[in-house]
Amino acid sequence: MEKYENNAFFWQKIDTLYSSASLEIIHHKGECHDEYADMVYPVDYGRLKEANNENGVCVYKGSQKHTAVKAVVVAVDILKRDLDVKILIGCNEEEEEAVLRFLNQTDFQKTVLIRRGNDLPSWGFTD
Repeated sequence: MEKYENNAFFWQKIDTLYSSASLEIIHHKGECHDEYADMVYPVDYGRLKEANNENGVCVYKGSQKHTAVKAVVVAVDILKRDLDVKILIGCNEEEEEAVLRFLNQTDFQKTVLIRRGNDLPSWGFTD
């Protein structure tokens, strides 16, 4: 099993990013993708409007009501030549798996899921 650092401060910053912005739902669960009709959104999909990039921050919103971010998906797209982080909010395990299946449907984009952790590594503290 691969090991990565799971810094609680990182998750705290993502929670702040999410809670300090407005989520605009672009596609509701069950709607088809604009360009690929066979791709159906497994949960609501939207963007944080106040994000400081041209496309906003992608958010997949599940059925649970909590507002703490429990996971992120890191996606690499070789057609767009892009690396992107997508927030999962309110997703249960089934919904997380459905988002992964949705995002990994093509040979051009592949993703990994990183679940929230509570570790506080020594290098994570500032003076």
